[in-house]
Amino acid sequence: MLASISPLGERARGSRWSVTVVAHVVGSIAGGALVAGALGAFGSVVPLSSRWRGGLLAGVIAAALVVELAPNVRLPTLHRQVDEDWLRRYRGWVYGFGYGFQLGMGVVTIVTTAALYAALAAAFLSGSLASGALIGVAFGATRGAVVLTNRNAHDAGRLRELHRRVQRWERPAWRVGVSAQALALAAVAGTLMVGGHP
Repeated sequence: MLASISPLGERARGSRWSVTVVAHVVGSIAGGALVAGALGAFGSVVPLSSRWRGGLLAGVIAAALVVELAPNVRLPTLHRQVDEDWLRRYRGWVYGFGYGFQLGMGVVTIVTTAALYAALAAAFLSGSLASGALIGVAFGATRGAVVLTNRNAHDAGRLRELHRRVQRWERPAWRVGVSAQALALAAVAGTLMVGGHP
């Protein structure tokens, strides 16, 4: 899908890449905000102290890290991607928004990292619609903005180079993700250690 929304692909379909990309990022933010905001709202009715919420979040992040580091562990996921027929059926801003919305929701396409489940748990454990939505906005914006990496794919050669670069960066990106989760775990654990009683 990343390669589909490239300047080359959009030009071939008669769409403007910039319009499709803006719609994609907005859709991703909206999808993330919707799902995570709803989880935050549901979490607000669960009677847990902030210390319990922090402890549960630390446990979820630790479990996500174990899954990330364990070889051959399969994540629970749907086995579907966005519908490629939309590329031929709709205008660029329509499929851009639709693809982004689905990716921003996180769980309606293939899940490739346990960090998604940690982010959803953080939204639920925030115990607030607003806080959950903010977590979703951050997640959606990050996931949606990945499409900006293909901004220079104006011809077939540059598109092939994009694919090679994505493959080269797969392992370093995984390391960054694992490091971010480890930092998040350390931050939550640190907050729990300096925090007061439940």
